[in-house]
Amino acid sequence: MFTFPSTRLRRRRSSQWIRNLTSEISLSVNDLVLPLFVHNNEGTIIPIPELPDIKCYSINALISIIKEAKALGINAVGIFPVIDETLKSENAAEAYNPDNLICKAVHTVKSAVPDIGIIADVALDPYTTHGHDGILQDNQIKNDKTILIVCKQAIALAKAGCDMVAPSDMMDGRIGKIRNALDSQNFHDVSILSYAVKYCSSFYAPFRKIVGSSQDHNIDKSSYHMDYRNIREAISEIEMDINEGADFIMIKPGMPYLDIIKTATGRFNFPIFAYQVSGEYAMIKAAANSRLLNYDKTIYESLISFKRAGASAIFTYAALDVARNLITV
Repeated sequence: MFTFPSTRLRRRRSSQWIRNLTSEISLSVNDLVLPLFVHNNEGTIIPIPELPDIKCYSINALISIIKEAKALGINAVGIFPVIDETLKSENAAEAYNPDNLICKAVHTVKSAVPDIGIIADVALDPYTTHGHDGILQDNQIKNDKTILIVCKQAIALAKAGCDMVAPSDMMDGRIGKIRNALDSQNFHDVSILSYAVKYCSSFYAPFRKIVGSSQDHNIDKSSYHMDYRNIREAISEIEMDINEGADFIMIKPGMPYLDIIKTATGRFNFPIFAYQVSGEYAMIKAAANSRLLNYDKTIYESLISFKRAGASAIFTYAALDVARNLITV
């Protein structure tokens, strides 16, 4: 029984060295994954207005930023393509073209920086003219037809040298089909990070604008992305994808869904990744640029919240900034 004044919990917080000794949660560079954007205009680095201080890189420029990430101790990067509009189609055929932008980027980066993990999305939204994550027919997303395409996409990425494919399309049954497809091509060691819990969220808006999947109008993905009012459904999605052969589980967005991360890590003895998505980062960065927040302190606090909820790894656009600060502390 704690009694005042003999028990004063503030004594445990009275000095920095005591706080460091008794801190329950810590953040390491080993927790960070750096998302990066790549385009096909060689030799150029393009600022991204939607994400302050974030840039879109040519393939060659991508190598230098990934080498920097590796030097800072970051173990993995996620690469997202910004596809030329002329290459988009209704059936997303460019998604599984072995010479497409993302396959070239993965191959080039893996050859130049072989000791960093390369993660790539398996989804069709950067490649479709309508911006949906799947095949659209009669105003409906066709689950099984989409799976046929994403299996081809996963194989193309594996052949390019991708270490981990990350299906983010939210089609039912796609994890098992992708696992079988990879194994049939002897890609047994290519792992699957399943976006098992991808909520239908407004926080993705900057990302969609960058990759050109918003088409200047609000696309309704609620028939296949998860309802943000639901928790039990998230558990079902995770159970299904684990049973189908997923190696890791992704939950996104991040901070608005810390309760989901906490519930999942309490329920499953399984590595749970989380994504601090574009809208989350943009809000913090914009507020910091307006001098309403201290950027370094706020972004660190936000990532600690992911770890406190139980996340094993965190995708964040602030990974380089955080890694630099962790090294200099």
